Amino acid sequence: MSKQPMIMNHPLVQHKISLMRNKHTGTKEFKELVSELATLLCYEATRDLPLEEIEIETPVAIAKTKVLAGRKLALVPILRAGLGMVDGMLTLLPAAKVGHIGMYRNEETLEPVEYYCKLPEDIAERDVIVLDPMLATGGSACDAITQIKKRGARTIKFICIIAAPEGLAKLQAQHPDVDIYVGSLDEKLNENGYIVPGLGDAGDRIFGTK
Repeated sequence: MSKQPMIMNHPLVQHKISLMRNKHTGTKEFKELVSELATLLCYEATRDLPLEEIEIETPVAIAKTKVLAGRKLALVPILRAGLGMVDGMLTLLPAAKVGHIGMYRNEETLEPVEYYCKLPEDIAERDVIVLDPMLATGGSACDAITQIKKRGARTIKFICIIAAPEGLAKLQAQHPDVDIYVGSLDEKLNENGYIVPGLGDAGDRIFGTK
């Protein structure tokens, strides 16, 4: 049975997504919004990180307090749009290692094609967070997670800013063990495989290309 996705309803998340959707939002602001949203989504996705108790001396007294229990993490953006989310994640997780998976969509079949995969050598020992701003057909996300599992990773989360119902259903069906975090669940995919209402091509808007 697949896990229920976490659809973020936080006011800051919804506000920033609205700014991203606007076709008049320029490259610089769009890129900053992607990074900021990654940080906000990261906050929710790391809610279950384990803690351990330590003893420290404050300026006032000895305190028993909690710190992260040394869980090793890896961030894996799906190229190229996923790159826009990395810095925002590293703001909260500076010790995480970063791998990369390159996928592109065959415009005729709408199926993903992998062209690059470079992951940390110890990926099997790490909790992995896969990053992609858009979950449209779900093909790229499913294939990327399959490749990561083949290399031994057992605990995987997926974070996206906007998802289509079709892509979300496909990801849940193919990888029911993966926790999914979504900024906004949109209406549908159009005949070209783009999310409606969406925000256009995230990679083009992040990097200023067409």
